[in-house]
Amino acid sequence: MQEHTLGNSGPKVSALGLGCMGTSFSYGPPKDKRDMIALIRAAVERGVTFFDTAEIYGPFTNGELVGEALEPLREQVVIAPKFGFNTEVDPRAIQGNEPALNSRPEHIKAVAEASLKRLRTEVIDLFYQHRVDPVVPIEEVAGAVKELVQDGKVRHFGLSEAGV
Repeated sequence: MQEHTLGNSGPKVSALGLGCMGTSFSYGPPKDKRDMIALIRAAVERGVTFFDTAEIYGPFTNGELVGEALEPLREQVVIAPKFGFNTEVDPRAIQGNEPALNSRPEHIKAVAEASLKRLRTEVIDLFYQHRVDPVVPIEEVAGAVKELVQDGKVRHFGLSEAGV
């Protein structure tokens, strides 16, 4: 499997990554948990090292699944959860096209702490903003993640292409 470096100084990851949203959320009814854990582990066996999840997937259940699946393989993979949605609002209940966003610094820090627990890890490899929050300046978002990096809870910061 080919590898790429994310950004200028980010982690090396497999050229193919696994977006885990569909393993527990969306794309039809929920899948069998054991089958999805087996699928994620089979991806690692085949050279996949990049796994994408988000707090909003489920909400929360996807991170729990990914954490359980990758816990015994943690040193071999890069786990990339996203933040930025208001998880106090069920995304299925939102009217119109506007998602309920929340990238306030205190929310970002709370999401990081919760993600660490759900993912069963000591550090988030790549923590990235799911959607740009137009009411929170990017400097405040970056400042919050910088503090998480300084605290050793996050290694790298990014922005989802869908958020641009």
